[in-house]
Amino acid sequence: MYGSQGTPVSYGTRTSALILGAALLMAGCSSSGDGDKKPDVNAEISQQPDGADPIWVNPDTNAARQLATYVKAGRTADAEQIRKIAEQPTGEWIGAENPKAEAQGFTEAADRAGRTALLVLYNIPHRDCGQYSQGGAGDGDAYRAWIDAVAEGIETRAATVILEPDALLHLVDGCTPAEFQAERYDLLDYAITKLKSLKNTKVYLDAGNAGWGHPDEIYQPLERAGITKADGFAVNVSNFYSTQDSLAYGKQLSAKTADKHFVIDTSRNGNGPYTAGDTDENWCNPPGRALGETPTTKTADSLVDAYLWIKRPGESDGECKGGPKAGEWWASYALKLAKSSN
Repeated sequence: MYGSQGTPVSYGTRTSALILGAALLMAGCSSSGDGDKKPDVNAEISQQPDGADPIWVNPDTNAARQLATYVKAGRTADAEQIRKIAEQPTGEWIGAENPKAEAQGFTEAADRAGRTALLVLYNIPHRDCGQYSQGGAGDGDAYRAWIDAVAEGIETRAATVILEPDALLHLVDGCTPAEFQAERYDLLDYAITKLKSLKNTKVYLDAGNAGWGHPDEIYQPLERAGITKADGFAVNVSNFYSTQDSLAYGKQLSAKTADKHFVIDTSRNGNGPYTAGDTDENWCNPPGRALGETPTTKTADSLVDAYLWIKRPGESDGECKGGPKAGEWWASYALKLAKSSN
């Protein structure tokens, strides 16, 4: 079984005020304050050069707040490690409760910075097959209304959307019950159609990873779900397969889908996948992993539109290996990821 990708579920608890207000502010103070012997070490978060990376850096992520905490405490070495995460753009996972406000807040903040918001939509009914991030919209009508609200929040502002991690894979591996499969295809097609009706929104439908199976098993489901109307597909979302392996998998799948382009999640693939322990849970908070290539649109292949940090490094995959609930910040794990990276 492919298994949950440990995707976050906690973002829907944010209030509209937080989304529309705090996301626009710089996280933390401008200098380290008491006890730090290096005055040039601070908690400021700035945007990456848009020529190489047009995705918006949110200055108020968990990583940015952790950076500010370490700076204030004089923990310079730890602050500089967490900066490796905090200064990179990561996916904003839209919650179930306030989709319009969240989509509006993130895209407005990105627009003011002259950047593109990276949004992840993960709310398909019957998602995750009872794993750590179980939930999703109550039914098809609720999901369509949720997608409509996201679209209303985005409007004409620039956004790149990663659509429904796991949704297609769980159709292929049988994890999604047969009675819900036809509806899921229809809902994915609806989401792609709705989002692509927006002026400046790109959509990439999740298509699994290099370790789950073979492209022959997923290209027809991708077509049925409406991939021809999308900008492409995403691979390795929230997973750990190397960029080289992900590139090979994506190119094989692209060849079967009329040369569709794709994006690769490189957020935690610096050391490749974890191969010890229970194979059914190697995806969940595995030890010894590292940050991968930083987000960029300058990739190794013309079919790859971007390397993205779709999963937010340092946020738990679920309550396994000592981790907190899916999507919650885990500072010690974040530090290990950063320290293990180049």
